Amino acid sequence: MADYTKSEARDWARERLVGAVNCTIPSFTSDLRSLSELGIRHDVRLAKQHGFVGSLGVSEVSITLPEYLRFLEIMKDEAGDDLVIVHHASWSDLEQNIEAVKGAEAAGAELVLLSYPPNFYPQSEQEIYDYTKAVCDATNLAVILFPMFLWGFSNRIHPSDIPARLIRRLLDDVPNIAVIKAEGGFPSIMGIIEAYRLFGDEVVISCPIEGELLPLGQLMPIQFSATSDHEFWGPTIPEAMRLLREEKFDEVTELYWKMHPARKAKSAVSQQLNGGNFINRQLWKFQGWLRGYNGGPLRLPTQRIHDPQMNQLRQGLIASGFAPSMDSFADFFVGRNPE
Repeated sequence: MADYTKSEARDWARERLVGAVNCTIPSFTSDLRSLSELGIRHDVRLAKQHGFVGSLGVSEVSITLPEYLRFLEIMKDEAGDDLVIVHHASWSDLEQNIEAVKGAEAAGAELVLLSYPPNFYPQSEQEIYDYTKAVCDATNLAVILFPMFLWGFSNRIHPSDIPARLIRRLLDDVPNIAVIKAEGGFPSIMGIIEAYRLFGDEVVISCPIEGELLPLGQLMPIQFSATSDHEFWGPTIPEAMRLLREEKFDEVTELYWKMHPARKAKSAVSQQLNGGNFINRQLWKFQGWLRGYNGGPLRLPTQRIHDPQMNQLRQGLIASGFAPSMDSFADFFVGRNPE
């Protein structure tokens, strides 16, 4: 259970959410019949070692809701008080999302990343308002509001995905919206600029894209970067955020350019593999494996990653001066903690 009340969610977020949140993708046993507790605990321990303030328990894989809630329980048990466990509110419909968020709260999650189902086709701002409020009303946890092109709202609702006037209504009426993950209108930076300007005094503004975080963080204070595949960078993003807080901008700039070859490789692979307005979690799991995370098999249906993309990511890290795993790619599909 969270150690704050619903009315305290924004104050809690301002104080607690300082740093970066990575992603933990569920690990499974070699027969894919069960969760791999060893693999999950390995990933949570490494996230703590890398300096993350929290980790998102990813739900956009082939997993049942009972398994997912057990996954969160394992994450929380391994994390203790060192990591904020973030529930991924990405389930098939409103009813299931309400069931899931209640279960996640009981499992020890402290924060919610709100998504919108693929079959949710709002034709008005009011429908987005109603869905968002219904999920938030079902939990006492702090919620991350997530304007993003993946939902398809820009085609009918507004080019910024969730317009500022709708965010204003939600913040006025829903006290546990405590963070805005500001990717509205991606890849434009206007979404984060607008969110910071209009709402930065009320809620935490998250910049999840590291290629924007390191430059923009030199011009405006950004305390939180969540949620993203920051595990690809090992401990680098938590370190970069520390440097930003200390206003060591020359060091941040040097780090930005060091990362650039790997950034370009990651961007190129993402363009190839992130299709159908859906993130390739196999790709993200491999990115983490390159930096010591568990890896391991995912159930069907899952997207794929092949040797050319795996080689491109590894070589990008090497070109940036990092030391990725040089183990056989075959080992990725087994995982570091097979059981």
